[in-house]
Order: sequence, then structure tokens, then C-alpha cells
Amino acid sequence: MKQFVWRLQRVLEIRTKEEQTKRAELLELTGRLARTRRELLTQQRKLEDLISGIAGKNSKQRLAEQELFLKCSLTNDELINRLKNKVKELELLQSRKTAEVLKVRRFRKGLEKLRAEAKIQFIREQEKLEQKEADENNTISFARKIIQQNKISR
Repeated sequence: MKQFVWRLQRVLEIRTKEEQTKRAELLELTGRLARTRRELLTQQRKLEDLISGIAGKNSKQRLAEQELFLKCSLTNDELINRLKNKVKELELLQSRKTAEVLKVRRFRKGLEKLRAEAKIQFIREQEKLEQKEADENNTISFARKIIQQNKISR
């Protein structure tokens, strides 16, 4: 029996590799997003801890630390805003990359369905050919038996 060969197999392999590559990129991007979010939460928590620490002190110490806190707060706010912008940017990139992965996956799944259908059709055709060959062999053997019987009966 002939081996099944599908002409679009190479395209399917390329799309599978492309999907794997895009998934790896998405995974790396998700990791960067998680690290950035973690850093943002850490910075916000540090600020909250400083504020709560200052609030619990007596008035003389509190005034000195509040002054220092206000001087540093601009830098901290700027850092937090940069981190928030980076998180938004990474979330946007993540959604785009997810859409790309889904698009490639749908295309690959479609190719796999086409391959499965082509293989089923190939098997059917091979079975028909085998049945036709078996029928011809049976016809020939039947004809030979009749010829043999005619020779014997003469």
C-alpha cells in the first residue's frame, strides 16, 4: 500500500513551529508583566509602610520625617507612574500577542482538519483500489476454473 503523503505537511510544520515561538514570546511577556506588577506593588507597599510609620511617631519626629518623605515622594510618585505605564504597555502587548497566538492556532487547527480529511479520503481510495484488485483476481481465478472445467469435460 502506498504511503500517505500530504502536500501541505510542510506548511503545517511551519505553522506549528510559529505557534510554539509565539507561545514562548507570550510566556516571556507574561513573566515581564508579572515582574513589573510585583515591583509596582512593592513600591506602593513601601510608600504605605512609610506613611503608617510616620503617623505612629510623636510630633517632633513626625515633622522631620514628613519633610523628608515629601522630598522623596515626587521621585516615588514618578517611579510608580512609570511602572503603571509600563504595566499598561505590557498588558497591551500581551493582548496583541495572545491574539496572534490564537490566530496561528486556528490556522494550524484548520490545517490539521484538512490533513485528517485528506488522510481519510486517501484510505478510502486505497481500500477501493484494493477491493477492485481483489475483484479482478477473483474474476480471473473464476475464469480459470471455468476454462479448466471446460478442458476436462472435453
